[in-house]
Amino acid sequence: MPKSPETIDLLLTRRSAKALTMVEPGPGEEELQTILRAGARVPDHGKLAPWRFILFKGEARRQFGEVLARIYAKVEPRATGEQIEFEAGRLTRAPVVVAVVSRVTPGIKIPEWEQLLSAGAVCQNMLIAATALGFGAQWLTEWYAFDADVNRELGLGENEKIAGYLYFGSESVAKDERPRPELSEITSEWRPREG
Repeated sequence: MPKSPETIDLLLTRRSAKALTMVEPGPGEEELQTILRAGARVPDHGKLAPWRFILFKGEARRQFGEVLARIYAKVEPRATGEQIEFEAGRLTRAPVVVAVVSRVTPGIKIPEWEQLLSAGAVCQNMLIAATALGFGAQWLTEWYAFDADVNRELGLGENEKIAGYLYFGSESVAKDERPRPELSEITSEWRPREG
């Protein structure tokens, strides 16, 4: 396989954009298909495809926001009108939002942990693909990723959970860098135990 310094540079400089600062345009149909295909290229022990995608585009973002606002008002009865309005606009923060659903098959030889990790890899591949296409991308798991009523509205099955909501759009502000861990602090080399 040929070397790809551009890929290494992308991996070493990738930074999440903030959904709150995303603007149009978002990925078009062809670009979105590329992002989804990149997501589906992750390691997948047993060829289970232990994940699936739910797309929110156009008016569907606002409509799903109404669902979030209604559920939030029930969960937080003291919520202000401003807070409920914020919840209603959650998915309109970016032009395109993709919910990545982890779907575990229990009781088989492929460990559930590996199936969950595969869904996480899907999210990361999609962030990288979107960045490579010139879009801002952010992976979020806020309260609505864990709410049973929201997940029922999405039609999630018994062994399905939200791995993340991925927000895609054009960036309106420059991304700032954040501190990264020192490799020497998180890396060790295994050696046999003495004695």
